[in-house]
Amino acid sequence: MRQSRSAGLFIIVMIYLIVIVIGIAVFLLLANAHVLLRVLVADVAATVLVFISSLIFFRNASIYDPYWSVAPPVIFTALVIYSGGINFAGIFLLIAVWFWGVRLTANWAYTFKNLATQDWRYDNFKAKFPRAYQAISFFGIMLFPTLIVYLCMLPGMAIIVDVSLFSVSSTSIATATSASLNAITLVGLVISVGAATLQMTADFQMHRFRGRKTDNRQIIRDGLWKNSRHPNYLGEILMWWGVYIMMLSISPQLWFLGIGALANTLMFLTVSIPMADKRNCSLRSDWDAYRDQTNRLIPIKIRKND
Repeated sequence: MRQSRSAGLFIIVMIYLIVIVIGIAVFLLLANAHVLLRVLVADVAATVLVFISSLIFFRNASIYDPYWSVAPPVIFTALVIYSGGINFAGIFLLIAVWFWGVRLTANWAYTFKNLATQDWRYDNFKAKFPRAYQAISFFGIMLFPTLIVYLCMLPGMAIIVDVSLFSVSSTSIATATSASLNAITLVGLVISVGAATLQMTADFQMHRFRGRKTDNRQIIRDGLWKNSRHPNYLGEILMWWGVYIMMLSISPQLWFLGIGALANTLMFLTVSIPMADKRNCSLRSDWDAYRDQTNRLIPIKIRKND
């Protein structure tokens, strides 16, 4: 069963359905708590369940991988139902997040092999820190990203729920959005949808390259990857800045909620990109030359001085 791709996908889908149900149950049980705390506790409880599943049943931390893209659409949709209505900004938010989430989850499913295979980064952690690996798996691989995404979701939650819950105003965005909606809100939507489209294009180009390459040491130099080493990461970063801009256009007093998009950006710049570059340096031919000729993120040609 661990070697079967279809069985693995089915098992993970079942795990996530159970996790969603239990997460909602935890949210409902905390009826007297602040709604933001209820979301956080439910989010963490769901992460713990995914960790337990990966530890007890499969010993594969990659079971967590789709959580990154599954949790936000589910949480935002559940909050809309909880709030009893939706506004124009909320519609924009759901369009962007569902498009991003479905696309990213579909890409994960496309690249999923089986339950016997996990992300190379997790294998590296396991090889380097065998005794501390389970702690790294829970706190580093799962809980840390969950908390980063929770911070990224705060601007979206501010669009859906009453702004007074953030202790800065007694006015609800839900009731004020129709009058407050402006061109900048649309800019945020365009940035988020454009970011997801950028990711989709980059992933498609990478899949096409992997399908035709004959040497595993080859480096992709087509499309977005010609001038950017990580255009997919750029899309992930811009996605949450777009959500932040949507919220900021309506309620600028919540400017501090940009902490989530900033934390997400720093995570990619200081953790994800350096790890990927270090691995590629050891695996890919001519990596040093490719690195010198490209940007980390922005797919624009580097101009050399004569």
